[in-house]
Amino acid sequence: MFFSRRAALAWLAGVTAPFGPARAQTERLRLLLNTSYSGPVAFFLLAQDRGYLKDAGIDLAPSQGGGASVVVPQVVPGGFDAGYGDMCSLIELIARGKPDDGPVAVYTTFNATPLTIAVDAAGPIRHPKDFEGRTITGHAQDSALLMFDLLAAATGIDTKKVRVEPSHAGMGSQVGDMLAKGQVHGVFGFVNTIIASITPLGIDSARVRFIEYADYVPEMYGNTLFITRDVYRDRRLLVERLVRALNRGLAETAAAPSAAIDALVKFSPGANRDINLTRLVGTLKAEMAHPEGARIGIGDMDDQRLAQLIEQVVAVKKLPRKPRLDEVFDRSFLPPDAERIRSLATR
Repeated sequence: MFFSRRAALAWLAGVTAPFGPARAQTERLRLLLNTSYSGPVAFFLLAQDRGYLKDAGIDLAPSQGGGASVVVPQVVPGGFDAGYGDMCSLIELIARGKPDDGPVAVYTTFNATPLTIAVDAAGPIRHPKDFEGRTITGHAQDSALLMFDLLAAATGIDTKKVRVEPSHAGMGSQVGDMLAKGQVHGVFGFVNTIIASITPLGIDSARVRFIEYADYVPEMYGNTLFITRDVYRDRRLLVERLVRALNRGLAETAAAPSAAIDALVKFSPGANRDINLTRLVGTLKAEMAHPEGARIGIGDMDDQRLAQLIEQVVAVKKLPRKPRLDEVFDRSFLPPDAERIRSLATR
């Protein structure tokens, strides 16, 4: 059969373009989220609801996770293809494994870390050093608790003088007890998660002050989309399509957050619309609003900043080796520069 040059080029474009019409059968991809189906992850569900993932040849199966740090080591043993979790925890996991064997970050959405410690706004704690001689509580696998050593190293806290008490209570209840009883002096968590947790309990967020990690450890990134090493090696075109589809979903979420909440409620009818809209808008305005986003766009990472973060995580946690930058993050799957989201950055 004779093909003209134009026809051959058109056929190749259809086969290789990320959203081209000619494509192999849809591939299933199992994703472990950092949390429940909620506002901060609604952009995944918007991309799914509007068919962007289907158009990319992806049958996405998202599962709820138990925290940004705890999900990181669960992805591979759980049979997932990808995860959405904490960057510092990912660095730690990679550094504890063999070179070029761990998962790889491909799309970092939180260019500012959301980790925080909530304290009584009327109390005496105004600086991390003020926690010495006091007690902080939180879930045992909370990212802020697990990364407290990074905050301590950056601010000179003597961790031997701080009592950390794991708690099984809900985050809202932890904050309520702190304010009412004064037996603990801080609660680990995410800023927006804490606000969402205390609001239904009638606790005014003005009663809480946040000691934010980003103010003291500016190198820290937050949540990132990462893939297993097997997927990274064998399904690279699928990863590119995944990132492009999610980027489109996030861009449309930023433009119309209520549309993403519509997709969330459609996917998970029990989700509270108002609370999740508040959480989503808070995430867009805080975790995705680092000035770096205006320069390189959400999804990308600054090499110098990432290198400093790797150094800190390895040194503070006394890890067995220091991973290379390209072991931790590969930007080659990102959308073209012109398609990256810059509108959320504060300047």
